[in-house]
Amino acid sequence: MKVSKIATATARRIFRLCQTASGLDEAKLSVAVKKIATEKPRGYRGILLALKRLVRLELERRHVVVQSAVTLDDSERQRIAAGLKEKYGDSLTFEYQVDPALLGGLRVRLGSDVWDGTVKGRLDRLAQAF
Repeated sequence: MKVSKIATATARRIFRLCQTASGLDEAKLSVAVKKIATEKPRGYRGILLALKRLVRLELERRHVVVQSAVTLDDSERQRIAAGLKEKYGDSLTFEYQVDPALLGGLRVRLGSDVWDGTVKGRLDRLAQAF
């Protein structure tokens, strides 16, 4: 379904109204979605689709995936989480993955940003340089 420019702009406005200084306010968003669903304004399906997309992007932007070659203990996880929360705020969610193919180091993905400090990543960059 193609979403009109008006529906997209309306969804952006609603999304901005549902945000607070600490991030997305789920209670405000829930009230807004219920009101749209009950009143059914013109183009409400497009508005809901655009709003769903904005919420999905916001959740992805606040989700951190930490990949390592070995399992990280609690102190290492807390240190990583503390450093990222200090820089990006407290509303981050964390997922830790073990990938033995990395050989060592960490790869951290926060939204669309990736920090690759793995041995495999360094070897790949070295191979590309030749």
